[in-house]
Amino acid sequence: MPLLMPKRIKYRKAFRGKRRGAAKGGTRLAFGEFGLKATANGWLTAAQIEACRVTISRSLARGGKMWLRIFPDKPVTVHGQEKPMGAGKGLVDHWVAVVKRGRILFEMDGIPELLAKQAFRVAASKLPLSTRLVSR
Repeated sequence: MPLLMPKRIKYRKAFRGKRRGAAKGGTRLAFGEFGLKATANGWLTAAQIEACRVTISRSLARGGKMWLRIFPDKPVTVHGQEKPMGAGKGLVDHWVAVVKRGRILFEMDGIPELLAKQAFRVAASKLPLSTRLVSR
C-alpha cells in the first residue's frame, strides 16, 4: 500500500506553522474501546503512521478493528544539498500530520485489553512523540 497523502490540495507548499498548544478536536474515543493518545506536540510522517498501522493490524490478525484518526495533509519541502540561498522554496519531499497533545492517533476494538496494550506499546515505539493508552 502506498503511503498516505491527499489526492488534491489547494496549495502545493505550506508554511511550517507552530507546534504548540493542545488539540482542539479528536481528543475523545469515537469508534473503539481503546486508543493511543499523544501527550506531546509534533509531526508524524506518512511513513511513521504507516509503520504503526502495519504493526497494529498484524496484532489484530485474530479479529478486531482499527481506526486511523490522523491523516498526513501537510507538505514538507526540502532543498537539494548544493542549492544556493535565494533559489526559492524547495520541492515537496514528504507529508506529515500535525499532532497536538491530547489527540487520539489510533483506536481499536474487538480485542482484549492486554492485547490492545501490547499492540499500542509496539506501535508507540515507532513514533517520535510520547503517547499513552486510553480506554472507555
